[in-house]
Amino acid sequence: MAISERMKRKPKESPVIPDFGAAGAPIDRGHPFYFGFVATIGALSAFVLMRALASASQVFVLILVALFLATGLNPAVEAIRKRGLSRAGAVAVIFVAVIVFVGLFAALVVPPLISQGTHLIQAAPSLLENLKNNTTIANLNDNYGIIDTLQKKLSSVTSDGTLLISAFGGVIGVGKSVLSGTFTALTIIVLTLYFITSLPQATELGLKLVPASRRPRIAALADAVIARVGAFVGSQILVSFFASIFMTLLAFILGLPSPIAIGIIIFICGLVPLIGHFIGSAVYTIIALTQSVTIGAAAFIGYVVYVQVENYVITPKIMKRTLAVPGAVTIISAMIGTSLLGLVGGLLAVPVAASIILILEEVVFPRAEKS
Repeated sequence: MAISERMKRKPKESPVIPDFGAAGAPIDRGHPFYFGFVATIGALSAFVLMRALASASQVFVLILVALFLATGLNPAVEAIRKRGLSRAGAVAVIFVAVIVFVGLFAALVVPPLISQGTHLIQAAPSLLENLKNNTTIANLNDNYGIIDTLQKKLSSVTSDGTLLISAFGGVIGVGKSVLSGTFTALTIIVLTLYFITSLPQATELGLKLVPASRRPRIAALADAVIARVGAFVGSQILVSFFASIFMTLLAFILGLPSPIAIGIIIFICGLVPLIGHFIGSAVYTIIALTQSVTIGAAAFIGYVVYVQVENYVITPKIMKRTLAVPGAVTIISAMIGTSLLGLVGGLLAVPVAASIILILEEVVFPRAEKS
């Protein structure tokens, strides 16, 4: 019975495929409407991408600075590792040394800087009054009232103790400056710590993207690029050390207060590209002005002369010896990097130029010779 019922069942009908008609002709990619539509979509995508990158530009700047510092400190870490420490231990030694230097800087520099700044504010009225003893300046003051205007402005901003507040744009401006600077410094320190600890692993991961046949050569080039960045950082430290030595000796000659602290300030300023020596010259001249106008002028002239010697003599020679970068390339790359990316561009310009020269010498030129 069950078998007969199964035999009586109707077979399943195949699903009906709907007929949507014949496919039309493909889109004419040469049609102006198609070209305009694709070009508009591409332009909008590029615009949105650029806006997104611009919004995150500060993050990329912090990452670049931290990566640069990690690469620059890597030779020091490797040198400590050769003495038997692990990489984590070598990184800890480097960062402890940095913290000790920061503490030494705060202990030696901040107190005299505050005292000299206070002394300058108190002595500023008498310094301006002494300028009137000069005949030329006195004539300019009689005709245009320059000294009188400066005296009134100085009196207005120092009488109620609002000089520091007004310099940073009010109480809220002071708080924002302190919080922003602290957050930026901590972010760079943490990123640098992560980058320098995991630099070998990151390099190895990047090399896995390269074909195995070319991996040894690319690895050698990558190590050479990292070494050149480290050499640049070492060269910059050496140049800053020369600047601090010269300015310390000049401070002793001029009789400036706390010359050792002044030398440390100049050393820190010398490490900052583009604006470092502007800040250093301002601080140096202000400290010298606390003694007299003549000493302040002598300090400013001495600083400017040294900076010119450093830019066109000392720095090109050191960079040529440590990075094998010609002096002209050093100056031109720094100018181009500064104009493109500002402070970060000035920081990265010379090591990038050294890396490009390395790739040209090891890859491009040999291939051109064989062709």
